Amino acid sequence: MSHAHEAPLAAWSDAGWFGFLRQTSAVAEADIRKLLHDPMELLTRMVQPVLWLAIFGQVFSRTRAIPTGGLRYLDFMTPGVLAQSVLFGAIFYGISLIWERDLGIVHKFLVSPTPRAALVLGRAASSMARSLCQMTLVYLLAFLLGVQLRFGIGAFAGVAAAVMLGSAIFSTFSLIAACIVKSRERFMGIGQVLTMPLFFASNAIYPLSMMPGWLRSIAVVNPLTYQVDALRALMIQGGTSMFGLRIDFAAQLFAFAVLVAIATKLYPKIIT
Repeated sequence: MSHAHEAPLAAWSDAGWFGFLRQTSAVAEADIRKLLHDPMELLTRMVQPVLWLAIFGQVFSRTRAIPTGGLRYLDFMTPGVLAQSVLFGAIFYGISLIWERDLGIVHKFLVSPTPRAALVLGRAASSMARSLCQMTLVYLLAFLLGVQLRFGIGAFAGVAAAVMLGSAIFSTFSLIAACIVKSRERFMGIGQVLTMPLFFASNAIYPLSMMPGWLRSIAVVNPLTYQVDALRALMIQGGTSMFGLRIDFAAQLFAFAVLVAIATKLYPKIIT
């Protein structure tokens, strides 16, 4: 092939999909390095799952008031606790963007030729890596508590996909909040206000059938509901999906695409 033909190909590689993926992975790698230097962050985030499974789950396993479709309550709530762990870890992810803005790092990214979408997707990818660590720890805890887990490559792959997608959704939502609020103190307040409604307006610890109509209407547009529904079918022996796995993943992908589009639009405003 002549050099005349090679030059356009090289240019396309730098500016096309290959270049976009390389820039996205560079942003993700920078965030993952922070995690490797501070693994205690993940361990501290495991306190809540331990409390929910070891205390709340053990107590409510003794009651028959909550219809769980034939599952033990501890088995029923384990996917919800995993989703909660991912949610709580991802929803405060945007505070790192505010820190980096104050340090001038965000400005350096924004004046570079890196596409804004690559900056958003790179942060989402690093959040996905964190969620896999959380998944491993919740699996270990659930196994020790005798939860009836599904084992197999397909089950693990499906759970990992649902966990990573959920983490990407809520970390991107967190970035949007950081772009709007811009203050660490206000962001922490917003994060705390959002996590509980997202968690309780889902099927994480009780089925949709128990909810009043108005709350069920909120739950069916809550991405966490579809994440938990997929996890319950993939993670637990005897677990089923209420909506079907195709709808579960399609709903999450749609939510992620919408949030990425919004975050890409708002990202430059973090420095204004």
